[in-house]
Amino acid sequence: MNIKEILVRYLILVAVAIPNLYIFYLVFTPLTIYPVYFLLNLFFKVSLINNTLLINNLSIKLISACIAGSAYYFLLILNLSTPKIKTNKRIKMIFWAFFFLLIVNILRIFFLSILAINDFSFFDITHKIFWYFLSIIFVIGIWFTQVKLFKIRKIPFYSDIKQIYISIKNDRIFK
Repeated sequence: MNIKEILVRYLILVAVAIPNLYIFYLVFTPLTIYPVYFLLNLFFKVSLINNTLLINNLSIKLISACIAGSAYYFLLILNLSTPKIKTNKRIKMIFWAFFFLLIVNILRIFFLSILAINDFSFFDITHKIFWYFLSIIFVIGIWFTQVKLFKIRKIPFYSDIKQIYISIKNDRIFK
């Protein structure tokens, strides 16, 4: 076991989280807002002011929760807490996961925006279902799809803890 490799992976996770997942919002806010704006503009006259879409008399503000920075971070946690993945493969997995989450998130916001524009009577409950349940299912689905596609055999966190335990037990932690 290489303790340095484990430390590097977990230090990256801590560094990325500081300050408050800023890097995810910096990168994914424009990558989310502009495609949603473009898609909605295909069907409606839309104005974009900062993070707010204006359609007819409706204002749709895309707050940080809409951008889903914590979901990107969760995917990164799953990736970096899984040992025995070569660097190139790990980078491909991260990009793959982020790309699919971005696409799903854009489509989710577009769909919910259409419901809001059409004054759908069950908009609030639909929005809450997406927020509380489907968003978790999307992230977990992306992770399990990656596990299958990239043939991952280790378990996040558990495999590292198990390896550390075995190394301590065999007195090989720093060897």
